[in-house]
Amino acid sequence: MRARKVLIFLVLLIASVSVMAGCSSDKETEGKTAKLETVRILYPGERSDRMDEFLGHEFAEKMAADLGLKVEVVFVPWAQYWEQKDIMLAANEPIDLYWDGLPDLSTIVNKKQAMVLDDLIEKYGQDMLKVLPTEQLQGATIDGKVYGIPSAYAPSSAMYQLVAVRQDILEAVGMTDVKTADDLKEFATRAKAKFPEMKGPADIVFKPLTRYYADEQYNWLGVEDLVVFGEESKKAYSYYESEAFQKVAKFNRGMYEAGLYSEDLTIKYNERDSRMQTGLYLWVEGSLGKEMEIINAIKANAPDARVKTYLLAEDKPRYITAAGGEVLGIPVKAPNPEGAMKLINWIYKSKENYLFSLYGVEGKDYEIVDGRINKLTSSEFFYEWMFRNQNYQMFGPDVAQESIDKYKSWDDQAIRSASLGFRFNNEKVKKIETSLKEVAGKDLAAIRSGFLDFDTEYPKAVKKLKAAGIDEYVAEVQRQLDEFLAKK
Repeated sequence: MRARKVLIFLVLLIASVSVMAGCSSDKETEGKTAKLETVRILYPGERSDRMDEFLGHEFAEKMAADLGLKVEVVFVPWAQYWEQKDIMLAANEPIDLYWDGLPDLSTIVNKKQAMVLDDLIEKYGQDMLKVLPTEQLQGATIDGKVYGIPSAYAPSSAMYQLVAVRQDILEAVGMTDVKTADDLKEFATRAKAKFPEMKGPADIVFKPLTRYYADEQYNWLGVEDLVVFGEESKKAYSYYESEAFQKVAKFNRGMYEAGLYSEDLTIKYNERDSRMQTGLYLWVEGSLGKEMEIINAIKANAPDARVKTYLLAEDKPRYITAAGGEVLGIPVKAPNPEGAMKLINWIYKSKENYLFSLYGVEGKDYEIVDGRINKLTSSEFFYEWMFRNQNYQMFGPDVAQESIDKYKSWDDQAIRSASLGFRFNNEKVKKIETSLKEVAGKDLAAIRSGFLDFDTEYPKAVKKLKAAGIDEYVAEVQRQLDEFLAKK
């Protein structure tokens, strides 16, 4: 009997220890979960089912294990992204990291939307610096202080001056390439006749057209494309008053009157990439490698599609004007700036991390065959173009070796712009800039796209531009530009 009691006691003891151990384990797990620091990313686009699963499982597990982070991604549709970004950051909503355009860096800084990152980079960004040169960071530097991480380190001359064209449609209407503005119009005209189901161009491509029409090459310096830098004259100009702009606007007016442009190109300008990806449009503004970025999305709707990128006026010089066209920013009021920098650093720390973030799980979402990356699903992860780094970049199996060679050597013959690294500080002309942006957005954007009659509306718009203070604004840009150039 006594032995039986001892046995019962031992069983109960073991059971109680097991329960206690289980409770302890649960508390440890809860403790570990509780210790995870949250990083919230404001992100343009739509959340796909696979991206949702990835963020909630594989990526979440990596972040917890490697960085002790819980990453939340706030998706905002492209059409509302910039407006929502300003609203959310002005309201000091808990955002730790977001994406924006480098041309607006001074505006971002003056709105307190971007903090100085030098100390964060020093403490948490050393792995990133191994694949992101200091020169690249200068693209997001004002007065010697880094305010963002330029989000693409890749060949960049003639940024935004190219046109990504549906090559399969181009060849189907009897054309081989595109070299001039008239070639674009001829392509759209033939495509409309032979493929009535197509909806025409997805974009007015005003920057590629400006390259074509301008006597000297321009680099955009101000917000809303207000001011350009003449690469030969080294002077700042009011873009909307330039002869090149007038030619662009007249060309686009002719396209609209011919029924080749839809109203969406003006009313829903920011949806141009989304339009192109439906497979029903002919071209969109491009950058080097654009066809590699968008071809899978287009093929999902038009399986036989081929896209090729062209540079109008190819004989004119190409300038390197910016260290990447976009920037990753950490708001001044970010709750966890350290976590945001740790995350960026982790992505660039290794090729394994880089591919995982941009393509998902190897063997499930992608595979590498003969040095090429083959996507096994059509799912989007973090945008490749947003984190592109030429040290890690890979190409798909359908990309011709000729295109890869051209891509890698693209900047070999390029000229570094004298304005490279210049960032206009709008502090002294904020009110003027606000008025100018209103005129540009309400009047000149519609003229630029051909939506309004040029002869009657353009003189009125220029008068408004003058009244809003464009001359004083350009003079302030020129003053800062002269100081910048004098120091080089």
